[in-house]
Amino acid sequence: MVRFAEERDIPRINELRRQVNELHAAGRPDIFKPGFCQELQDRAYTLLRGKESDILVVERDGVICGTASIEYLHRLESPYCHPRDVCYVTEFGIDEAYRRQGVGRELMEFIEADARAKGFPRIELDMWAFNQTAQAFYEALGFRTMRLFMERDLSEEA
Repeated sequence: MVRFAEERDIPRINELRRQVNELHAAGRPDIFKPGFCQELQDRAYTLLRGKESDILVVERDGVICGTASIEYLHRLESPYCHPRDVCYVTEFGIDEAYRRQGVGRELMEFIEADARAKGFPRIELDMWAFNQTAQAFYEALGFRTMRLFMERDLSEEA
């Protein structure tokens, strides 16, 4: 079952967010800090209480096993771009014990249905290149690359 989160869900949501943070800290320790400080924990309350954001959870047998944070973005027209509305998935995490059991697919299907119901013509998200498992998951759901960020580490050239 997928549903909108409630404040009482925040401790479990933060456990899942911590797992995602640890994955990022392991994948790019040069960028992401290990641990899950209070400021990161408090971010869940901000998203949950926001007028233009939501947190969703997936439950299996009364256990929250997946979560996603959504921001509803309304991009204004600029000299470069047309105006556009986007349902932006800012965080997405499935408990390690529940991966590859359809939880992520169910969560993303809910996000898609909710975005359509709210009149959003697209869903966007981003991920880090080291997370090839996530990339394969999103591609299997029909997502495609729309933009690439590249880097060149100058500290290696000495």
